[in-house]
Amino acid sequence: MRNASGPNPMKTDALATHASMATGQLVLDRIDYDERATMRAWESFLSDEPTSARDPVHVRSLIHDSWYRSATGGINAQGIEAPLSSDRDEIEYLTRANAELLSAARRSFASLGQLLDGTGAMLVLADGDGVLIDAIGDKKTLHDGMDIHLGIGGKWNEDAVGTNGIGTALWTGEPIFVHAAEHFCAGIKSWTCAGAPIRDPLDGKIIGVVDLSGYSPIFRPHNTALVAATARQIEKALAEQQQEQRTRLLEAFISSAPNYRRKDGLVIVDHRGRAIFCNNVPNGDTTEMMDGPMEPGRGRWLMNLPASGSDTDLANALPVHLRSCHVTPLKLDGDLRGAALVFPSVPAVSITTAIRRQENKHLRAAAAMIVGESEKLLAAVDVASRVAGSNGVTSLLIEGETGVGKELFARLVHAGSRRTETDPFIAMNCGAITKELFGSELFGHVGGAFTGASRDGKPGIFELANGGVLSLDEIGELPLEIQPFLLRVLEERVVHRIGDSRGRSVDVRLVASTNRDLKQEVAAGRFRSDLYYRIGAVSIHVPPLRERGDDVLLLIEHFNRQIAKLGGNDPLEFSNEALDALLTYRWPGNVRELKNLVERLHIMARGGTIELQDLPGEISAGNRNSMAMHNDHPTAILEAPVCSFEDAERQAIKNALAAEGGNLSKVALRLGISRPTLYRKLGQYGIRRGFL
Repeated sequence: MRNASGPNPMKTDALATHASMATGQLVLDRIDYDERATMRAWESFLSDEPTSARDPVHVRSLIHDSWYRSATGGINAQGIEAPLSSDRDEIEYLTRANAELLSAARRSFASLGQLLDGTGAMLVLADGDGVLIDAIGDKKTLHDGMDIHLGIGGKWNEDAVGTNGIGTALWTGEPIFVHAAEHFCAGIKSWTCAGAPIRDPLDGKIIGVVDLSGYSPIFRPHNTALVAATARQIEKALAEQQQEQRTRLLEAFISSAPNYRRKDGLVIVDHRGRAIFCNNVPNGDTTEMMDGPMEPGRGRWLMNLPASGSDTDLANALPVHLRSCHVTPLKLDGDLRGAALVFPSVPAVSITTAIRRQENKHLRAAAAMIVGESEKLLAAVDVASRVAGSNGVTSLLIEGETGVGKELFARLVHAGSRRTETDPFIAMNCGAITKELFGSELFGHVGGAFTGASRDGKPGIFELANGGVLSLDEIGELPLEIQPFLLRVLEERVVHRIGDSRGRSVDVRLVASTNRDLKQEVAAGRFRSDLYYRIGAVSIHVPPLRERGDDVLLLIEHFNRQIAKLGGNDPLEFSNEALDALLTYRWPGNVRELKNLVERLHIMARGGTIELQDLPGEISAGNRNSMAMHNDHPTAILEAPVCSFEDAERQAIKNALAAEGGNLSKVALRLGISRPTLYRKLGQYGIRRGFL
């Protein structure tokens, strides 16, 4: 039967036992407390000018410091209650905003709730601002607590109500108790409370407080131990929730980003924009993949996730120094719960490294147009950027198949060579000029120099390119009889118009490109050796797309987003089978063919996802043949024969992971086991799922 004058001693002993079991020991420090002396100290404190320097009498330093903060913060010492929000919408918002904390505390509160009835005590949960979001315990105490607004919606930080177990625990970051007269406000001095902060396991920030409160007689030394143990249990539950969410977000990423490669940098953020998974992302400002420093680590805040979750809003929400990444929304149960930030991998020599030697904004802009990171491509970019920044090299030969993007390298040289905004870039395709007009187009002519010549004369492209760059595409098509004149202009830097004896000085950097093997052309007598050695002193070979590996995926993404933006549409998605086919295709038309294909798919696609059957027959057929070959020779994708049950199980899991593209839900279904069992076996066998 409950004692009307105080808490039930049997229930109090049960609480002590619970605290002991949870913490391993009781807090038995002797508490020296004198009610009258504490009240006199409080009255004296209020009558004097508050100063933190005075030596308090009969008051703990923790309490005195809190009194000082309360007084200087404008708290009314005669206050009788905390501020309370009873607005239903605001309470509902608090519940939604703290759903994870409430969920994590549910088990602890349920078990303690049975012990608190009849003890005269109540257990409350406050959020990081000290606002109460849950309360359980003795029914009468819960009722009486509302007299001072110790209930859901009450605000109990020090800025609102001065010294108390909740607000002071938030301030100090440690488990504390505030007993009776130690409270700052007169209206709550009949209460005692013990509070312990709850820290987010991910980043260590205080996100709430658990507090045991009641009238003064419930005070026991172990109250602080009880709330500290409860706070640890809630933190443990939070950690379990976060681990589950991390796993689900990783699964969602695998399903939504099939073209992710292991060497790419990956950061996954949770719904609060904090990094919960980092892989292959360099620390500090050494990374070449971002415009500013980033030190990704578990729990680091990176961005605010927009409410809409659209690709556009998500991209706009990225900080400036993360704009170089590809961001993907991650949804769980239909709600935006995180995002994946993918950074293109950075080889030993990157495009950024290649152009950083020159502090030239035009060069950086031109290099950004060259998409790819294969070693052969980056080597070509490095040479072109060196030529662009050199004053001694006046010509460059670019060799490569049709469609590889040779003109982009010519523009890269122009960008790095520019001294003023008006330096010209003149391009001419030698394969598009008739034999009779070559001389006039290259060198110009005076009026009436030949039949059909303009009356006023005309400058040639050398004069037009003076001070800049002249790009001669397909120079292998240049007629043999014109070649000596071109060589003379390059060596003397003087051009003579047809029909004119007067020379005109020109300062031109020549970038010649060809899809032919000029060495063979020289051997066959179709190209002058002296001209070849003059223009080919420095040469680069732009690799065909089939030799650039995963650059195909980067180019697909680049053109996909570029074309979608121009048309005001969403980018297309590509299935794993479609991407495999695109990767294995030989691309005879190179980058130009790939761009044309993406444009065609944007026009012809019936839905937002490109499947294998949506690709042209010559591309999809190659992938089907490859799949058939694997089916005919399954041993090609299996490891060596196993010799034990564990080896067989390990191999079965690996094969299922490969077959399902790393989707753990499908892998578990394929193997006929639950997802928790699959997680356990992945850890047991040390199996890493791609980037995991």
